[in-house]
Amino acid sequence: MDLEEKLMQIPVLSWFLKNLKSIKLPGFEGLSVYNLFRMYIIGIVRGALTSRAGSIAFSLFLALFPFALFVLTIIPFIPIDGFQADFILLIKQALPPKTSDAVDMVLIDIANNKYQGLLSFGFLMSIFLMTNGINALFSAFEYTYHTIKTRSVVKQYLVALSVSLLLVFSLIVLASILVFSNYGIQQFQESGVIKNASFISDSLQMLILLISLFLGIATLYFFGTKEGKKNGFFSPGAIMTTLLVLLNFKLFSIYVSKFSQYNQLYGSIGTLIVLMLFIWLNAIILLLGYELNTSLTCLKKEGQNISS
Repeated sequence: MDLEEKLMQIPVLSWFLKNLKSIKLPGFEGLSVYNLFRMYIIGIVRGALTSRAGSIAFSLFLALFPFALFVLTIIPFIPIDGFQADFILLIKQALPPKTSDAVDMVLIDIANNKYQGLLSFGFLMSIFLMTNGINALFSAFEYTYHTIKTRSVVKQYLVALSVSLLLVFSLIVLASILVFSNYGIQQFQESGVIKNASFISDSLQMLILLISLFLGIATLYFFGTKEGKKNGFFSPGAIMTTLLVLLNFKLFSIYVSKFSQYNQLYGSIGTLIVLMLFIWLNAIILLLGYELNTSLTCLKKEGQNISS
């Protein structure tokens, strides 16, 4: 007796699975939500999810500060007053409690001691480490349990480099929008057009963070693998991952603020432990969203095989 037959003998699960089988997916040649659910769960269970997430977390942690170095190095070439302060504020708001202060110190140190010139060794090394982080994420995508088309090592690295630069450019554009928006809000407040400027400014910052998060996730899924474009840029996995990352941020913030004792046990190094744990959890969420997209892609192939 296989696992499905055992589950069908449990009353509640039997009712749930029968309902999933009755819901047909449009455009999948009669395949049901159950087929998608089954393929998705198999991909998670047999896809070494936590091991892949650990590899991603380590690489992204190493790429975090080189990424900041890259952005802060090119800020002097951006003719926008107050851009650096708003960029650092944007980064701090994207981090959980008790980690932003430590990261803020590092960012300020990088900003005050930035390398001169775009061709410095430190700048080029930051590009290399930043690309390695994205490349590790793409490699973890390709190690899925499902069968997908893969790129060569060289092409994958070049794509990772391009995506890294694209993400930096997108972040700079969004941060620039934030700077100009705050300036506009301030001018409207001084002219008496609006009164609750702080609420509008905070809401705008949250909106920009949300847009940045979704665009970043969607870009990673779209270019992460050779078949990533089949689900479109606004893919179900990107939407699910964005919602789960927001939920994880909220719950993790509560955990760190109310229950975490890392700083008391480990001192200042506890901040790095909290940050690493936060990245690892988000890496798992990234893989969950990717596996959903991959399951949809594989299910489409299965439907096409059935129709042919």
